[in-house]
Amino acid sequence: MPNLVIEPKTVGASSKNSWWKNAVGYQIYPRSFKDSNHDGIGDLNGIRQKLPYLKELGIDFIWINPIYASPNVDNGYDISDYQAIHEDFGTMDDFQNLLNEAHQLDLKIIMDLVVNHTSDQHPWFLESRKSTDNPYRNYYHWADATKDKMPNDWQSFFGGSTWTYDETTEQAYFHVFAKEQPDLNWKNPKVRQEIYQMIRWWLELGIDGFRIDAISHIQKEPWDFTITDNQWAPFMNVTGIETYLEELKAIFNEYNVMTVGEASGVPHNEAANWTGDNGYFNMIFELEHCQRIGEQGRQKGSIPDLKHYLNLWQTSLANDGWNALYLENHDTPRSVSVFGDDSPEAAKALATILLLLKGTPFIYQGQEIGMTNYPFRSIEEIDAADTIHFYQTLLDQGKMTTEALAIAVNWSRDHSRTPFQWEDTLHGGFSTTNPWLAVNNNYQTINAAQKNSVFQHYQSLIHLRKQHDAFINGSFQLIAPEHPTIFAYTRTAESESWLVLVQLDRAQTTFSLPTSWNYSDWEEIITTDEARPLNQEMLLADFEAHVYRKKIN
Repeated sequence: MPNLVIEPKTVGASSKNSWWKNAVGYQIYPRSFKDSNHDGIGDLNGIRQKLPYLKELGIDFIWINPIYASPNVDNGYDISDYQAIHEDFGTMDDFQNLLNEAHQLDLKIIMDLVVNHTSDQHPWFLESRKSTDNPYRNYYHWADATKDKMPNDWQSFFGGSTWTYDETTEQAYFHVFAKEQPDLNWKNPKVRQEIYQMIRWWLELGIDGFRIDAISHIQKEPWDFTITDNQWAPFMNVTGIETYLEELKAIFNEYNVMTVGEASGVPHNEAANWTGDNGYFNMIFELEHCQRIGEQGRQKGSIPDLKHYLNLWQTSLANDGWNALYLENHDTPRSVSVFGDDSPEAAKALATILLLLKGTPFIYQGQEIGMTNYPFRSIEEIDAADTIHFYQTLLDQGKMTTEALAIAVNWSRDHSRTPFQWEDTLHGGFSTTNPWLAVNNNYQTINAAQKNSVFQHYQSLIHLRKQHDAFINGSFQLIAPEHPTIFAYTRTAESESWLVLVQLDRAQTTFSLPTSWNYSDWEEIITTDEARPLNQEMLLADFEAHVYRKKIN
C-alpha cells in the first residue's frame, strides 16, 4: 500500500499546545440553531447573531455540524462539494464573517470533517459511475455483481445491504451508510491526496480544528471476509487504518489544530493509541456509555452503565490520552429525558457530573437550558430517515401504528434536532415562519431568554472548572461504584481535592462515604439544593448535586 509523503512545517505541534484541555466546547446543529433570514432553517448568520450568548455561557470553541453543499439525504453528511457552503446556511462570505467574529470574541471554530464517504452527487462519484475505465472509478469501491447477487451479504448501518447495483456498468458500489453515501476508497493514494488538499484548504482559511466523522470505517476487509460475532467487523478499525491515520495526524500537527475523532468501535482499553500526544487525535468520542434499558418504546439510559463506562474511560486515559466528554449530541435523544425526568433538577445534576470530569466537555445546543425530548404524535412529524425506515419495518412486522410509532421515535435523532428555544414567542424565537422541524411546545417555560437556573448552573460549573487545575489535570476516583443511583467521584491535585456528589433519581437514598475522611476539612462550593455540611452518611434525593472542596496542606 503506497504511503503519501507529507512534510510537516512543525514537528509534534499538537503536544506543545494543549489549549483544548482547558476548554469547554459547544456543538451547533446549524439547521436548528437560529434562522436569520426567515425561511424556517437555521443558518450561519443566525449562529453569528448568537455568539454573544455563547460567550456569556462561558464556552471556548464551537463545533459546527456539516454546512457543506449537499443533497441533504443524511442532513449534510452526504457532501457533494467539500469547498462550498449549502445555500440553506448562507455563503462562504457568511462563513468567513462568522469565523472572524468568533475569533474576535476569542471563540474557536471546529468543523465537521466527513471523509469516509461522499454524496452520490459529488463530481467524483458522478464520473466514477460512468464506466469501469473512468479515471475516477477507483475513487470508490466497485465490484462485480448482479441485481440478485451482491459481492457479499454485509449490512449497512442504515439497514439493508452495503451494496447498491448500478445497471450502467453492471457492478455494485459499496456504502456503510445510505446508498446515496458511497464510501471513498482510501487505498487509492489519489483519493487521499485530494482529501488532504481539501483539509489544508480549510485550515489555511483559519479554522481551529476538526471533528472527524466515522473515521474508524475508512479501511475495509477483503470482500470475502467472513463475519462471526460482530456484523460491523468488516469496516470497523480494520488493520491498515493506522497508515491513513498517521498521514492525517501529520497534517493536523503541521497546523497545530484540535482534533476529535468519532471512533465508534474503539474500546476504552485501546483508546490511548488513538488520543493524546502520541495518538492520532487529541481525543475521541466514545459510545460505550450510551446504553439503553427497558422495554421497547419506553427505553431510558442506564445509570449503572453510565457510571461504569465513564469510569472505565476516565481510568484508561488517566495518564495517557484525553477524553471527549458528552451526554447528548445530534444523533442521540436529550440527556435530561434519557437519564432524568425532564426536570431542571435532573439537567443540573447531569451538568455537574459532565463538567467536572477529566477531559474536554462538549455541550450540545439547548442542553444548557434543559431542552427535553419532543412528544412526537405521528410519523409525519419525523424527518430522520433512519427513524422512518425503522417505523416502516415495524409496520411490516405486524406492529400496530401506535406501537410502531412509540418504538421508532423512542430513541430518534430528531429529539435533539428540534429548533433551539430562544424565547417565549411563536416558534420559540427560532424563526418567524414554520420551521423545518416543529418546536417543542415547552418553549414557553424552557427558553434561553429566561437565563434559567440550568443556564446559570452551567455558567457556574464552567467558571469553577477553569479556576482550578484539579478539574483539568487532577486524578479521578469513582466512589461507591456499585450504588445504583449515586454518581460520586473525587478530583485531586497537589493542593486540593474535590468531591462531586450527585443523586440521579427522585427517590431518597442514603449514601456512605469513607470512614477515614476528616469531614470538618471539607467545604461546600456549589449545590443545586440546600447547602449542607459533608458527613460520612448523606441522605440525598430529587437529583440534588453537591460539590465540596478540601484544601491539602
